[in-house]
This record gives sequence, C-alpha cells and structure tokens, in this order.
Amino acid sequence: MARLVQVDSILDIPAASWDALCATGQPFVRHGFLAALEAGNSVGESNGWIPAHCLLENDDGQIVAAAPLYEKHHSYGEFVFDFAWANAYAQVGLDYYPKLLNAIPFTPVCGPRILGVDTAARRALAQAMAALPGEHGASSLHSLFVDNDAAHALRETGACARRGCQYRWYNRGYTDFEAFLSQLSSKRRKEIRRERKRMHDASVHVRVLRPDEIDDDLWDTLYAFYGRTYAIRGQAPYLTRAFFNELCARIPDRVRFFVAYHRERPVGMAFMMLGDDTLYGRHWGCETDYHSLHFETCYYAGIEYCIQNGLACFDAGAQGEHKIRRGFEPVATWSYHVIADQRLATAIDDFCVREAQMMKSFEHEQRERSNFAEPAHSDS
Repeated sequence: MARLVQVDSILDIPAASWDALCATGQPFVRHGFLAALEAGNSVGESNGWIPAHCLLENDDGQIVAAAPLYEKHHSYGEFVFDFAWANAYAQVGLDYYPKLLNAIPFTPVCGPRILGVDTAARRALAQAMAALPGEHGASSLHSLFVDNDAAHALRETGACARRGCQYRWYNRGYTDFEAFLSQLSSKRRKEIRRERKRMHDASVHVRVLRPDEIDDDLWDTLYAFYGRTYAIRGQAPYLTRAFFNELCARIPDRVRFFVAYHRERPVGMAFMMLGDDTLYGRHWGCETDYHSLHFETCYYAGIEYCIQNGLACFDAGAQGEHKIRRGFEPVATWSYHVIADQRLATAIDDFCVREAQMMKSFEHEQRERSNFAEPAHSDS
C-alpha cells in the first residue's frame, strides 16, 4: 500500500528522487528552483509560505509521486485571486486561512503540479491531497496553473475547475524578426517598428547574459532594478537576492538575464528562464522609465531570442491584453480547488462555472483581435 508522507522542506528530499518524477524540463517544478526558494528565504514561515510537500511512497519506501505544497496564511503571490472567497468565509464566521496551495510560489506558469512515475501514482496522490484540508483543519486545497496530467487527476477528486487566460507567443518557423513581423497587419508592424526604433534612437540595446557572465556589481544593479518594480507599488520584493544566488548555483543553465544598456550602462533587465522548448519571462525592472523599454526588454528581445535559438514558445508572464498587439495569442489556463465546507463548495463551484463561460467568451474575443488566422495552440 502506498502511503502519503509530508515534509517541511524540499531540502530534505534528494534532488535526484524528485527530478526523476519530472517528465518535463520545465525549470519551475524541478528540485533546483523549489530548493532555491527555500534556501534563499523567499518562502518559509516568516512570510506565510510554509512548505508541506507531499510524497507518495510505495511499500519499499521509494517515492512514486510528489507535489509541491504550501500552507498559506494569505493569498499573495499566487496570481489566481480568491480574496472574495476569503471574504465569503468571513461572512459566515469561518476561517479561510490556513489554506493549502499546490503551486509554484510567485510563478503563474502552467505546468506539472503532481509528479509521478505513472498515471496511477498521480491519481493516488491527488486523492490523498484532496483529503488533507479535512484532516488538517485547512479550509481548502488549491492547485494552480496545472497541466493536463494534473487536471485529469484532480478532476477525479471532485475539485472544481477555474478558468483563466494568459498570452503566449508561438514560433511559426520564423527565420528572423522581420519574418515574424511580416505575418502581422500593417498597423501592428508599424507600431512595433516604431517602438524598437525609439530604443535604437535612444542608444539602448539588449544583451542576453548567463549567470557566469554577471559580476558582483552587475548583480547588485539587476537586483535593484527588480526591487524598484515592487517599491513603486509600496511592496517588498517577493524574491530575495539570496534566491537568485541559490538559483544560479543550482540550475545556472536555465537562467537568462536580458539586460538593457544605454550605451554601456545597464538601465533595465528582464529575468527569464529556459525550458526544453520554451522561454519564460518572469520579472523585470529598470533604473528609470524609458519609452518602450519594457516592450523591448520583456517582449521583443525574447521573441528574437526564441527565433534565433529555435524555441517553440515564449511565455512572457501573466495578464496583459496589450500582448495581443505584439503577436501573442490567448490561451486558457486552469486551476482546481477543493473546498472543505460543502455549503461554500457548492457556491464556489457555481461561481467557477459562470466565470468559465465568461472567460471562454473573453478568450474568443481576444482571439478575434489576434493577428493570426489560425491559433498555433489552444486549450479547451
């Protein structure tokens, strides 16, 4: 009989055992990324992200399935917004927190959330996790931005599905950036060329750097750019400087910094990561606001990098309807939710059904605004 084991740090799990369950090279669910978050103090009890990772072991003590799991005491850093649900709990005199979160902290990227040696192992772990809220006094279990394998397993637990929408760029075999532009309308081509020309005229260009190409002074500068993005909103950065140090020590081959220079002085950056065939844009920041700097650093340079390196997809981050005008396409995302209180579970399930219909209509409207006659990819 397989048994569920929970551990309070991924650092106590052998990296080889965890990564052996990953069927993808996507970096975020791999041991190195999750370990960097913990070792770098970006998650932990002090900031309301308490690791409680799940392992399914067989009779021989071998790990056959695993899932990142956190006990949460707030809803920040998730990008699937449930503050209204917390208010509903409060209105009926119940506590919404703590809740359980099966997700990658601060990372709204679709991917594996339940790892396993096979489908049966993933299903068994999903069933065991669905029982955790009732067993541990949590209000709910939330699996965010799941891939199809996890979705199938979670649906069998009776979890309600919540639909979202993101935007991704797909490589249609372009030979260069101009070949990509040729597929857009004349209006869109002119807009993009105008934005890129502003950067050229301002003597701003982007260099793509690996971690070993960044010295200590530049590290300080890049982290200051990242921190400024949060300071403008009156927040502390989610990720610590120590996290970046840990990440680049553990999986340096997956990390890229797109650094914008005004002549030879860095003025902005986008932090990105590599999967097997996808570039993931994660965070950005700048010294001061240059017109079109964000678009050049976070979108156009990434598209150019994908074309030059034969990558199939560019996932530039959550939200952003303006991405449609820059060659990105709408894609459905899915999250799954187990609500312990049956009264609220029924209400939330009804809300998710109605919201999904609205999101589907919204996605279709966005696709009609897209620059492409046929989508490169679509999730039902």
